[in-house]
Amino acid sequence: MSGYRPLNRSSTLLASCLAVLMVAGCAVGPDFATPSPEAPDDWTSWRSADDSLRSSAMTSAMLPADWWRAFGDPVLDGLERRAFEGSPDLQTAALRLAQARTQRSVTAAQRGPDINASGGVSRQRQSEYGASVRLIDAVAAEGNRDDLVKLLSEPFTLYQAGFDASWELDLWGRVRRSVEAADADVAQQSALLDLTRLTLVSDVARNYFDLRTTQNQIRLTREDIATLQDRLELLEAQVRGGTINHLNLEQQRAELSALKAQLPGLLAQEGSGINQIALLLGQRPGSLRAELTAPVAPEQPALPDLALGLPSEVALRRPDIRAAEARLHSATAAIGIAKADLYPSIRLGARFGYESYLSGEFSDWGSRTWSIGPTLNLPIFDHGRRTSVVQLRELQQQEAAVNYQQTVLKAWQEIDDALSGYTAEQQNLRELERRVHAAQQAYQLAQAQYDGGVVDFMIVLDTQRGYVAARRDLALSQGRLNTRFIAVNKVLGNIPLVSDASQMTVRQ
Repeated sequence: MSGYRPLNRSSTLLASCLAVLMVAGCAVGPDFATPSPEAPDDWTSWRSADDSLRSSAMTSAMLPADWWRAFGDPVLDGLERRAFEGSPDLQTAALRLAQARTQRSVTAAQRGPDINASGGVSRQRQSEYGASVRLIDAVAAEGNRDDLVKLLSEPFTLYQAGFDASWELDLWGRVRRSVEAADADVAQQSALLDLTRLTLVSDVARNYFDLRTTQNQIRLTREDIATLQDRLELLEAQVRGGTINHLNLEQQRAELSALKAQLPGLLAQEGSGINQIALLLGQRPGSLRAELTAPVAPEQPALPDLALGLPSEVALRRPDIRAAEARLHSATAAIGIAKADLYPSIRLGARFGYESYLSGEFSDWGSRTWSIGPTLNLPIFDHGRRTSVVQLRELQQQEAAVNYQQTVLKAWQEIDDALSGYTAEQQNLRELERRVHAAQQAYQLAQAQYDGGVVDFMIVLDTQRGYVAARRDLALSQGRLNTRFIAVNKVLGNIPLVSDASQMTVRQ
């Protein structure tokens, strides 16, 4: 026993601190493992459409981020630039990202101690029959009891000042998991901002070409109306001259009226399309009418071959997949937060200050007060609330994992549909171009034969209808091909490059 020496207070405190630090190094709950989304080896795999819709013009290069410039349309370029500057949807997404970053700072602040200063001056009076008087009744002599009570009950001014500090030890990683979840929320909002950018640029381009398609229909309809009107005047002259009967004239009038009846609906559709673009740009109705109804050349440059990049890279850059991964990360971290609440928590606290009822003695060293020590919170019984929260977080994490898998599958389904649709529309456009050429030749030939008295006027009307319909179908196919090209860029996650959301100016 002579070798035994008890530990002093400093050694005990040091050992306790080391034990706490060792325990504080752990974080309960599962660690997040970044999933690897499935992807085909090349673009010839994972296709459901017929082999005839597999284009051989696809390259492994990457389409440019400003892919809409491939259309060579300066009006569209200007609309896209203004959409980035004024879109309410983009501003909302940017604000949500800023909120997530701010919330992350709020969460990370829990890792440090809280320090507060306080001070006050109060005028007080104690009750003559309060709890403190009981001690006087027990120890005071019979003669001076009333004098003491009177003295203690006199009003006085109490001066107080000091500061306190507290710090909760992150023993089980609750704060670390909270910061991890906050980081995942920031990543999710960043991905959703990219998704908003991609959706915005795609919607502007799609609505723009829908509008141009409608305007092409209006132009073709007016041209056909003018042609039929000239033809009608010629027939009227022939009827007056007695060379033909009224049947041909009335048939032509009916055909002209049917064509004119289509024009009001197309004009209303044009106005609706302009309004839709204005809404995307954050503009009032009518503000873009002069700009978007100005005459434009109907010709357009040929679209470039599809440059798709590597399939694995496409899966990783799609914003919806990145957002789903971030949600899974946040749900995984939430399990650790819930499990940390099952264990005891320790908060270290300290306070130092001055307190005096005499103003002249307030700064005296004898007026000091202080306290220091830990506070232990030990959960014992809560009717299974904490364990149920853990189970709930685990179920939510499983749901997020299923959602991630579904998002990946949906992405490849959209890519397959978009690529097949683009190739199919290219083939359709080529056939419609041949159809227009053939319909034009048939109409001109029928007109010449009718003028020569070889065929009946019904043949002219039939070939005329076929030519008008072929021209409209070709214009519609050209518009669909543009929107198919837009859809391909959208499903490939080809996000336009803009300045960081935190630097964006948000309109008040």
